[in-house]
Amino acid sequence: MTDREVEPIRICFIILRAYPLFNPQAKGGIGGAEVDLYLLATELAKDKNFQVSFVVGDYGQEPTEVHEGVTVIKSVDINKNLFLGSWRIWRALRRANAHIYVGKAFSLSTFLQALFCRTHKRKYIYRTAHSFECEGTYITSHPFRGKAIIWAVRTAHKVLTQNHTDAQNLLKTVNIHSEVIRNGTRLKPLPQTGRDIILWAGRSNPMKKPYLFLDLARRTPKQNFTMICQQDFGDINYSSLVKEAGKVDNLQFIHRVRYDEIENYFERAKVFISTSEAEGFPNVFIQASKCGTPILSLNVNPDGFLDKYKCGMCAKGDWDLFVDMLKKLLNPETAHKLAYNGRKYVEEHHDITKIIEQYKSCFVQIAQNQK
Repeated sequence: MTDREVEPIRICFIILRAYPLFNPQAKGGIGGAEVDLYLLATELAKDKNFQVSFVVGDYGQEPTEVHEGVTVIKSVDINKNLFLGSWRIWRALRRANAHIYVGKAFSLSTFLQALFCRTHKRKYIYRTAHSFECEGTYITSHPFRGKAIIWAVRTAHKVLTQNHTDAQNLLKTVNIHSEVIRNGTRLKPLPQTGRDIILWAGRSNPMKKPYLFLDLARRTPKQNFTMICQQDFGDINYSSLVKEAGKVDNLQFIHRVRYDEIENYFERAKVFISTSEAEGFPNVFIQASKCGTPILSLNVNPDGFLDKYKCGMCAKGDWDLFVDMLKKLLNPETAHKLAYNGRKYVEEHHDITKIIEQYKSCFVQIAQNQK
């Protein structure tokens, strides 16, 4: 790496809705994809052998800002037509002037990123954000856009997935090979706090089935439930969800919590609840496990890790079993065992200081091949 101390490898991450992670004062929803790339960028920026930039949307900020060692570059207003503003994304990518560009989450921006890299002879890495990207659902739901995005992913120098099932599905559906790298997280010592809530956290995306959490709270009236549910991008039914949540006596509904404050809720939780229909590898699972909170999932269990590492339970879509599992998880002895296993699992498999080394090796290899 000594040769690279003179000229750092320039890496640019792209995900337009990530700016509120760099500046918590900015208003806007975020998801697991944004958190994943934010953590990677800020961790990579600690290494002087890399020069890190990040293309985000226009939130009214300065054209370029530096946060946590990352040069954050403004592009298009995400609330306006991305197609009409695509030149702003292109301009931001050019301003980054990176050797390697890293994108995540299918969108028009994915196509632009790949086209830019193809035009300017730069290397492109695509990281999948959701199982629907890999098992064909997105492509069949968006025939025209899906073709453009699959072209973009095929041009990528490397494709990264979050779990082995996604990697197998991506190969089976569109014949694209990928490498599995788990999501990373920053670890700190576990605080000794009281556990007084059952927690759900996420966006109001229909695939996350937020209404089921309200039903679970009604079925368990002696427990206190907390729902942190930010409005999903373009969700016009959010007010109905908020209104329905207000009718559940033992449920506290919170519209939004800053990323740098949300762990306080995970640390208070007896159980973390997932009602999602499908995911890639949810960052909320990692947040729960690192905070010593057992997971109860209705459907999602990437690579069967909840069973394999014994850090939670999955009902495989069976609602009655799901409700019964919650009763089991509220047993202090059971919860303690699963919480311990979850924390151990995250320390071994999701520590960002270990994950980032996999990315560094990948970036160095690609940069050396560019010579």
